[in-house]
Amino acid sequence: MSLTLSAFKSPKKEELYLFVPKEDGLEKLPNELLVMFGEPTHVIDFELTAERKMARVDAEEVRLSIESKGYFMQMPPSEVEKMGDMPAPPEHLDNIF
Repeated sequence: MSLTLSAFKSPKKEELYLFVPKEDGLEKLPNELLVMFGEPTHVIDFELTAERKMARVDAEEVRLSIESKGYFMQMPPSEVEKMGDMPAPPEHLDNIF
């Protein structure tokens, strides 16, 4: 599996990204999707392989979405996911609880 993808970010929502095959660009996307997403800003083109580490999802999930829908939309993290990235409280605060 190897696909060349283009990644775009949304101006409407931070950390909302759209991945499409580079060769197709944005032309084949539903107009409703682009209205909801906003005017896409190109971020990067990259090669998607089975070994590629993605920030939030598995490369296989991206590939399957591209094959079935023609795009993959990476949603922003939920508040719970954001809290999972927070450092542990200082030791002196652990004893309070």
